[in-house]
Amino acid sequence: MPNASEPAPPAAGVAPDARKRLGGLQSPVFETAFGYKKFAAEAPRILLLQSGYFLYREIKAALGRLRWPLATVDIPSGAGATAFIERFLETVCDFKPDFALTVNHLGLDREGALTALLERLRLPLASWFVDSPRLILHDYSKLASPYAAIFAWDKGSLPGLKDFGFEHVAYLPLGTDEIRFAPRPADPASPASPADSFLAAVSFVGDSMVRPVAQNAAKLAGHPKLIALYRELARDYAVRPEREVRELLKARHPKAFAAYLALPGDEPRLALELLVTWEATRITRLNLVKRLLPFSPLIVGDEGWKESLAGRGKTWRWRGPVDYYRELPDLYRACDINFNCTSQQMKGAVNQRVFDVPACGAFVLTDEREQLAELFEIGKEAIVYRGPEEVEDLARYYLSHESERVAVAMAGRARVLAEHTYVHRLRTLGEAMRAIYS
Repeated sequence: MPNASEPAPPAAGVAPDARKRLGGLQSPVFETAFGYKKFAAEAPRILLLQSGYFLYREIKAALGRLRWPLATVDIPSGAGATAFIERFLETVCDFKPDFALTVNHLGLDREGALTALLERLRLPLASWFVDSPRLILHDYSKLASPYAAIFAWDKGSLPGLKDFGFEHVAYLPLGTDEIRFAPRPADPASPASPADSFLAAVSFVGDSMVRPVAQNAAKLAGHPKLIALYRELARDYAVRPEREVRELLKARHPKAFAAYLALPGDEPRLALELLVTWEATRITRLNLVKRLLPFSPLIVGDEGWKESLAGRGKTWRWRGPVDYYRELPDLYRACDINFNCTSQQMKGAVNQRVFDVPACGAFVLTDEREQLAELFEIGKEAIVYRGPEEVEDLARYYLSHESERVAVAMAGRARVLAEHTYVHRLRTLGEAMRAIYS
């Protein structure tokens, strides 16, 4: 997701005074305030547990276009759990939502206090995972509830969510905000378009993953045997079918799996899973980006790219991170080929770039993903490479065949507008919540 290389886990816990307050919610007054009928109107009423994470702007914009009633409660970034619970209860009492909505289970504490509160309120929760559920939920066992419906952007994560204990799970891929990501011709009266600095035959936007790898390696500094192994494990994970690091270790690396299980607690085990995932992403991404160097690409991302591509001469341009909302649409429109390579945390799913780029009327060259063929017609609406060895030839072909490139971009845009906007996604989510909980 944009500028977010490491998924955020659920909140660490709820303060004792907040827990005491939750324990007192048993009375006729409680039933009067919170025992209202859900889904009584045609348009669902939604309470959004709001943070600054990716997707919240898109959700609010889509709900506005649907004209569905919306209330929000801000998730505290640190302390403030008691005030959060109070605001949450006040909003539920006043607004009477049909369900609460969050992304990546944000706002739900690891100890399950808010999960228990939702059950007591008989208020359904829709949680939309747009990062690996395994890397977020990990081994926190008190988060499953019959009042929680889980929507995941990766169809391959659904069996694991069922195993975790969630009764209601469904596939809901990412999409795009078709108003923000749209073709906009440059103003002919303007002497220089803001997009001029983005002009490139080929571009890649993404993190080098150097920093996330270093951060998680530092967390395991006291375990030198695992540090010595993680690069080998990452190389294996990058080419194997296992969707989770834990599965890979258990199936193919028994000694490493034993060392993983022997780690003292959830946090170091999560650090190892993240370390292997991000290193697998780093080496895969670097190998693919090197295939773009003959085209003098524009690389947009963190300064780790300077380290990763050191010694490669001046065959590429670097630009620091761009703002997803204000600058990225301009960049997509300014480049002939927008190159995409998906994070290893999503082995079958697609990221938002395969929707955002064609929504702009631009061309994306993306890696083959099993779920992509369910969303686009490959060869007509999307062009894929099946391995590093195909990247250079495909890029060269579509750079020299502009009419074909434009035709694919326009067909992709038509498909996005017909099926893959966030209005489509939120409508699907709302209909599913009504079917389960009305």
